[in-house]
Amino acid sequence: MENLRVLILAAGKSTRMKSKYAKVLHRVGGRTIVEHVLRGARPLSADVWVVVGHTADKVKTLISEVKFVDQKEQLGTGHAVMAAREQFAGYTGDVLVLPGDVPLINAATLRTFVKFHRDGGYRASVLTADADNPYGYGRIVRRNDNEVDSIVEHRDATPEILSIPEINSGIYVFNAVALFESLTRIRNNNAQREYYLTDVIGVLVNQREKVGAFKVSSIEEILGINTRQELGVVDRLMRRRKCEQLMTDGVTIIDPESTFIDADVQIGADSIIYPSVQIYGQTVIGVDVTIRSFNRMSNMKIGDRTTVLEGCVLDDSTVGEDVSLGPFSRLRPESVIGDKVKIGNFVELKKSTVGAATKAQHLAYLGDATIGKDVNIGAGVITCNYDGSKKHPTVIEDGAFVGTDSQLIAPVRIGKDAYVGAGSSITEDVPAESLAIARGRQVNKEGWVKQRKKK
Repeated sequence: MENLRVLILAAGKSTRMKSKYAKVLHRVGGRTIVEHVLRGARPLSADVWVVVGHTADKVKTLISEVKFVDQKEQLGTGHAVMAAREQFAGYTGDVLVLPGDVPLINAATLRTFVKFHRDGGYRASVLTADADNPYGYGRIVRRNDNEVDSIVEHRDATPEILSIPEINSGIYVFNAVALFESLTRIRNNNAQREYYLTDVIGVLVNQREKVGAFKVSSIEEILGINTRQELGVVDRLMRRRKCEQLMTDGVTIIDPESTFIDADVQIGADSIIYPSVQIYGQTVIGVDVTIRSFNRMSNMKIGDRTTVLEGCVLDDSTVGEDVSLGPFSRLRPESVIGDKVKIGNFVELKKSTVGAATKAQHLAYLGDATIGKDVNIGAGVITCNYDGSKKHPTVIEDGAFVGTDSQLIAPVRIGKDAYVGAGSSITEDVPAESLAIARGRQVNKEGWVKQRKKK
C-alpha cells in the first residue's frame, strides 16, 4: 500500500515468561513470534521498522532485512514509538503500529484495516475485537458506529464500562504527523511510570480529531502473548488452523489434535497423516504420501507415493518417490534417498546418498557413504567412517551386495556388482564383479567340550 510505514514494537522483555530471551524470539507454530508478525505486515509495505531493546542483537540477526530503532530503556509502548521520532522525521504518511507479540494477525485483515482508516478520513484508527472474557483489557467506548470516544483501562473502568465486550488490540494506524505531535503531550503519571500509546488516542479525541474503531470478527487473530500459557494457547490455535487448511486442500489428517505441523510445511493432496506425527520447519511432502504414527521430521523433502512407517526420525534430508522408510529409521542431515529405495528398521544414514531401488532393510549404519543403484545392504552392515580424528568416505557401486554383519573400513570402495561375504571386515577396495571375504577361518575342535569338563 502506498505511503504506508510499518512500525513493530519488539523491545520488551520476557518478564512474565521468566526468560532471558526477548519475548518476540520465542517460537510458536515453528517460527519466532516476530517472524509471524512480519509475515502479516510485509505484504502491505516494504518500509518496515522494528523497535528493539532487550536482546536486540539476537532480534537483529534473526530479521536482518528490516530497519531498526533502538529503544535503550523500555518505558512503555508510547516511549517505544517516541524512539522512532528521528527516523520518521519529515514523513507525513500513515504509520501502522503493531505489537511484536500478535503472531496470528494476517495481511488481509491489516489491509482492510488500513483501507477503513483511509476511507474514513481518520487521524488514527484502532483495531478491536469482542472478547468473551475481556478481563484485564482496555475497553473501547464508541462515540457512534465507527468512532472512538475513549479507551478505558480495566482498572479505571466503571461497572457500566466493564460490561463492554469490545477490547483494544494494541494495533493502530496513525497519521504520522498527528502521532508524533500527540506523543509530546502524553505523560507517565501512572503506577508503572510508563508512557502508553493508548494515551495518544485520548489526546486526539480531546482535540476533536476523528479516531476510528475497526472490529475484527474473531478475537483469535489479535491474541497477544505475555506468558508461557498464552504461548501454548496460540501455538495450538496456529497448528489447528494449519491442519484445517491442509485438510481443506485434500490431505487426510486422522487426528488433528495429536498432529503437530508447522506453519510453513507443505503437503500434497491425498497424503495421509496418522496420529502422533510431528512435521517441522520447511518440510515439503508430495502427493499420495503415507506418514504413519510417531514420526518426527524436520526440513525434509519427501517424494510422491512414499511411505514412512512408524517411529522414524528424519532431519534435513531428501527422499525420492515410491520409497519405503522404517519402521524406526533415522535420517541425519544431508542424506539423499533415490526412488524406490527401501530403508528398513533401525537403519541410520548420515550424510549419505542412496541410489534408486537400493535396499538396506535391517540394523545398518551408513555414514558418509555414496551408494549406487540396486545395491543390497545386509543386516548389521556398518560403514566405519571415523578414525578418531577425521571422517572418511565409503563408495558402494551399482549392483553390489554387502553381506550381513560386515564392516566397511573407510576410505574404501566396493566395485560394481561386487559381493562382500557376510561377517567381513573390509579394509581394501573390492574390484568390480569380485567376491571379498575378510574373516577368520572356522576351526572345529571335536571332543573339546568333554576335555574341558574333565578339567
